[in-house]
Amino acid sequence: MSSPWGRVERLDAGRVADELAEVAGVRLVVEGPCAGGEVGAAFVRWPDGRRSVLKWRPGTRLEDLLAGPIAVSEAVRAAGAPVPETQLAVQLGSAVATLQELLPGAPILQLDPHGLDQALALNDLQAGLLAERPDIPPLELFLQGDGPGFCLHGPLRAHDRRTARLDDRITAVGTQYPGPLSGDDAVHVDFHPRNLLAVDGRITGVIDWDGAGRGDRRLDLVTLRFGVHGDSPIDTTVVERLDDVLDTFPDDVLRPLWAHMSLRMVDWAIRHFTPADVEHWLDLAECRTA
Repeated sequence: MSSPWGRVERLDAGRVADELAEVAGVRLVVEGPCAGGEVGAAFVRWPDGRRSVLKWRPGTRLEDLLAGPIAVSEAVRAAGAPVPETQLAVQLGSAVATLQELLPGAPILQLDPHGLDQALALNDLQAGLLAERPDIPPLELFLQGDGPGFCLHGPLRAHDRRTARLDDRITAVGTQYPGPLSGDDAVHVDFHPRNLLAVDGRITGVIDWDGAGRGDRRLDLVTLRFGVHGDSPIDTTVVERLDDVLDTFPDDVLRPLWAHMSLRMVDWAIRHFTPADVEHWLDLAECRTA
């Protein structure tokens, strides 16, 4: 039986490039897909030879992207973090296409202690960056209702008893700690190793700010903890250090953030990956979701 919850549509770079040429008069040469990512990104070349990254976000309004994620990324970039500049953003039907600066480096496939030091320093930089930007909306954790294409509760309810029990615990946390997320920090939202670029062990880029918003930067460290759970092999030193950091968070901070990531990763695994992947993320989710 087919699932009523579909997979997220992926970027068709050639089609999007053709639409950009028609709508914005920008003619790009598509060089090929970027590695990783769930929706997808592609390397492209401008007529003058510059190279950029083409991204595409379905079900998005340009004004929302400009007022939220792009504004957040520019604030973090202005603070000195290696964040790519958004060079162009265009509404294409119900989606938005963006062209972003191509930064040097390759995605980190396994975070080591030196990389973790740098990641923690970048997280510190995000503190209070949006205190003067009340126009940027706060983030939702979707603990009691579905997110826009992710953080869906239905897949957990329907998959099996174990995932249904997890969803019960997540919604209970949402009842105790309703959103939106408080705070004036810049929050990346998808802060995992493969969104960190590095050259010779030095982080040279933090990419994929498509979901960024206002809130508590500690969400990014919970996200990072889930991110290193996907590393193979896992660096136990990094895991232990991150767990020690998370252990310092107050209960009313950690519980909703952990519940959010548990929902996000288990839902995504149910819809996009294998039963073994679902179990993999459940094992981590259940460590702190009680």
